Amino acid sequence: MTLKKQATKIKPVYDSKPHYQELLEEHILKMSKLQSLLYAHNRYALLLIFQAMDAAGKDSAIKHVMSGINPQGCEVYSFKHPSPEELDHDFLWRTARVLPQRGRIGIFNRSYYEEVLIVRVHPEILAAENLPEEVEDGKNIWTYRYQSINDLERHLYRNGTRIIKFFLHVSKEEQRKRFLERIDNPEKNWKFGEDDMKERALWKEYQAAYEKCLNATSSKHAPWYVVPADDKKNARLIISQVIVETLKGLDMKYPEVPEEQRKKLQEIRQQLEEEKD
Repeated sequence: MTLKKQATKIKPVYDSKPHYQELLEEHILKMSKLQSLLYAHNRYALLLIFQAMDAAGKDSAIKHVMSGINPQGCEVYSFKHPSPEELDHDFLWRTARVLPQRGRIGIFNRSYYEEVLIVRVHPEILAAENLPEEVEDGKNIWTYRYQSINDLERHLYRNGTRIIKFFLHVSKEEQRKRFLERIDNPEKNWKFGEDDMKERALWKEYQAAYEKCLNATSSKHAPWYVVPADDKKNARLIISQVIVETLKGLDMKYPEVPEEQRKKLQEIRQQLEEEKD
């Protein structure tokens, strides 16, 4: 896959803002019902991974798409610069600690993929990880990390965790517009700083890192979805539809109550009915 050939904007799947709201609410309702079934079935977990360039809309996508999910069965984790403790462990350690339990949905706002993206663009971060010299200086470190990630995701799949990975593909021009909006809107000033411009200057390097990562780590059991993200509303509908279809594709059912327990439930029901008198 050549990333620059992938569209950042496509024809919307909605006709108007009301139609968008209608479709999103429909998706959210389906997700809510499927989440309840996921929890009751208790044999699968769902891990959603969101990666993107700055201002691509990850946070708003998570906020809007997951708005109808029961928070008791869902955890969201954002991964920023690793702490000293995290740097003293292997690069998968900090994310492996918070993988979703069976019956639950886990959301990673950025993830272990940062270790083959931002770390690849900024070699100084790799130097701070105190890796053995033969690993740090090796020409194959990125290949090895891709292999580690693929091995982890295969392991998780075999043990019931279904993984969906979203790359929100935004254009450089759309990022420019959103940066300007953050500057012009006082309520969004906190979202923007000089570091954002420094990262923007490395656009080509990041695009190359993403392209290599997506090609090396997209698989049947843990696919990458490159979501056109110049239109935030359209991106949210695409993401929510993928989640719904993935959950619907699982072989799930509500637990069956044994006949003996059913009889006891009827006895209890009779007792409750008699209390009315």
